[in-house]
Amino acid sequence: MSNYATALSVNLNKVALVRNTRHLGIPSVTRAATLCLQAGAHGITVHPRPDARHIRADDVYALHALLKKDWPAAEFNIEGNPFHNLMDFVRELRPQQCTFVPDSEGQFTSDHGWNLAADAERVRPLIAEAKSLGVRVSLFMDADAAAMPLARAVGADRVELYTEPYAAAWGSGTQKGVLRQFAEAAQAARAAGLGVNAGHDLNRANLADFLRAAPAVQEVSIGHALIADALELGYAETVRQYLAAIARGHAQSAP
Repeated sequence: MSNYATALSVNLNKVALVRNTRHLGIPSVTRAATLCLQAGAHGITVHPRPDARHIRADDVYALHALLKKDWPAAEFNIEGNPFHNLMDFVRELRPQQCTFVPDSEGQFTSDHGWNLAADAERVRPLIAEAKSLGVRVSLFMDADAAAMPLARAVGADRVELYTEPYAAAWGSGTQKGVLRQFAEAAQAARAAGLGVNAGHDLNRANLADFLRAAPAVQEVSIGHALIADALELGYAETVRQYLAAIARGHAQSAP
């Protein structure tokens, strides 16, 4: 897929959020996807919520068609709560990956992972259904090493580590300890036979440090910070800088 050990998936929710403030159709999510992929991004992520406050159903279909036609090697990752609207997209479009996120309806942003001690039996059949359709399933999880075998037991292929606690600690005296927690969670996931993704509040400044501590991360999904940077730098330069941050993280983690 690339020369980088960690893939970059660009979350386009905030592009749609800006567009939805007017009725002009700009900025275009498909144009944003094209420019990011041309610059070297490896995939596109969307999180269509039930209230359609940013990504809408027609965006999901348009992006699926774009990637299938022009970017067949790129990954399409659709996030959402499988008990809300996610499974309808999975059944119809069969993206390369879906990420199960335990959001409530109308939730401002994702802010916690699954509690599989409570939710395992509810999510297990939906994971099995998605996998039967050829869709890789990732579970949005807190950085709890003890929970990783539970994610494997319910049938997940990967976990996406919820990285906001790391982002909040970055540059502070607690950064080292928090990073250790994420590294241990990533190691536990790999030991359980899971792939590892990560996302939420990762940015150009903190990404390399994160990957240095957790080099096993296969994919980062970045939206808010990347789109904010793109307002100043443009999509192409922003993607190049995130790819450079990924490369630095792996260069620093090499023995």
